[in-house]
Amino acid sequence: MNVFLLEDDEAIGIGLKYSLENEGYTVTIATSVKSAFEIINKEKFALYILDLTLPDGSGYDVCKKIKSIGDFPVIFLTAYDDEVNVVMGLELGADDYISKPFRVKELIARIKSVLRRYNRESKGIIKIGNVLINTNKATVFKNGQEVILTAMEYKLFLILLNNRGNILSRNKLLEYIWDVEGDFVNDNTLTVYIKRLRDKIEDDPSAPMIIKTIRGLGYVIENDK
Repeated sequence: MNVFLLEDDEAIGIGLKYSLENEGYTVTIATSVKSAFEIINKEKFALYILDLTLPDGSGYDVCKKIKSIGDFPVIFLTAYDDEVNVVMGLELGADDYISKPFRVKELIARIKSVLRRYNRESKGIIKIGNVLINTNKATVFKNGQEVILTAMEYKLFLILLNNRGNILSRNKLLEYIWDVEGDFVNDNTLTVYIKRLRDKIEDDPSAPMIIKTIRGLGYVIENDK
C-alpha cells in the first residue's frame, strides 16, 4: 500500500519511512509544499501523512489540494496540539492527527484505524461499535438486527457520522437539519430526535457511548481508534 509522507525534518522522515516500510507500506517522501504538489499531481496514494509546518508553507494547503483531487485519508503530524490547530485540520477534512513527539507504534495504529474506516465506507458500510450503517441502502443494524429509523432520525445520524471527531453544536445541527415538511427543526424538537435516536441505537441511552454529549458544546460521534 502506497503512503505519501510530507516531512521536512530529514531524521524524522527517514525514521518514519523505515518503520512504515517494515509494516509493508511503500513510502514516498516530500520535504516541502512545492515538492508535495509536484508529486500528488502525478500520483495518488492510499494515505497521506502531512507535517503541519513546512519551510515554504503549510500542510493545510497540501490537505486542501488532496481533498480537491479525491476523498483520500489524511493524518496530520504537528508539533502544535492546541485546539485551534486541531480543529482547523479536521475542518479541512483531515481524518486524524498526532502530536510530536509521538511513538511510531501509535502512529501505525492510527494509520490502520483510518484505513479500516475508509475501506468499510468505500463500500457504503459504516460500523460504530455494535451498530452498522449501510448508506447504499439507508439501513441501520444493531447486533445484526435491523433498526427502523424515521427519515429525520436517519438524517440526523448521518450528519453526526459524516462529522465524526467534530463536536457539533445544537445551533450547527439545527442549520443542517430540515424536517420532512421543509421547515427548520426547533431546539426542543432536536432534543426529542436525539433522545429517540439514542433509544434505538445505544445499549444504555442514559449513558450513551455512540452519540456523546460534550457539556456546553454539543454532540459528537468520536472517531474509532
